[in-house]
Amino acid sequence: MAERVENVIIIGGGPAGYTAALYTARANLEPLVIEGFQWGGQLQNTTDVENYPGYPEGIMGPEMMNEFRAQAERFGTRFVTDDVDRVELSDGGLQKIYLGDEEHIARTVILAMGAEPRRLGAPGEIELGGCGVSTCGVCDGAFFRGQRVIVIGGGDSAMEDSIFISKYASELTVVNRRPEFRASKIMFERAKEQSNIKFKTPFVAEEFVAGDGGKLDHVRLRNTETDEVEDFDTDGAFIAIGHIPKSEIVEGQVGTDENGYIVTEGSSTRTNLAGVFAVGDVVDHTYRQAVTAAGSGCKGALDAEWYLRDTPPSPEAHWMPGGEPVEVAPTPGS
Repeated sequence: MAERVENVIIIGGGPAGYTAALYTARANLEPLVIEGFQWGGQLQNTTDVENYPGYPEGIMGPEMMNEFRAQAERFGTRFVTDDVDRVELSDGGLQKIYLGDEEHIARTVILAMGAEPRRLGAPGEIELGGCGVSTCGVCDGAFFRGQRVIVIGGGDSAMEDSIFISKYASELTVVNRRPEFRASKIMFERAKEQSNIKFKTPFVAEEFVAGDGGKLDHVRLRNTETDEVEDFDTDGAFIAIGHIPKSEIVEGQVGTDENGYIVTEGSSTRTNLAGVFAVGDVVDHTYRQAVTAAGSGCKGALDAEWYLRDTPPSPEAHWMPGGEPVEVAPTPGS
């Protein structure tokens, strides 16, 4: 028996990957999702999700990812809860995915590894996630209506978050490690125009400290010029120092930009390699929302389906619809 050749392998188990799985499964492509040990993406570490359509009362992030996964599984998606160690991608040929020494082969691959927020590495930063500390202003800003918050960062991401959160917060302080800001002039000016936004420099966050109720009470700040330390009382802290796309396993094989985001053709999900598609936050350095990731996953599934429809399988693939292996007749004289 020839080795099974999958129609499609999806790498990553977040909103983009699970949506791609749902669409390809319903197209009878029997997708294999290698979802990783930390499946669910960033939503697995999110509490209330109130901005995803269809959940009028909101939903917890992990519960939402369980529902995404279950829906894809209902239509025949298969899952491997393991991390991909390496890939060997080709331009229009068979794609090879490795879990240690275990090899998986597919005609198409959808890359959906996502991204992760850059972290400060300060004590309390992870422990108080969802309890006053956040990395997404658009996701969590509305939870701090009428409260005091700080945004840590000095680039465009920090200004974007600050402007959005300032619609809800009573006071917002942008904390930056340098007197000057890396943000573009237009974004910095827009932030300065908001009456409830102030700036505090040059300070870094040394520690996020909980109060008696287990929620964030204050942030310990250190002046980078004098080393003076002060406790800054706040109800919420948003870390806005950028994201890191999880594209390291395909580095040097598919096109990426200077920040590591995978480059796709126009509004499609096609990469520079035929049969290789990329979706979700590993592509998106602008929106980074669950709903946009899911939409991107849908596009990736359709692009992969059209590719499979229009591209005849190579003879060595021994491929037939459904990805079933076929028996190769012995060569005469063998």
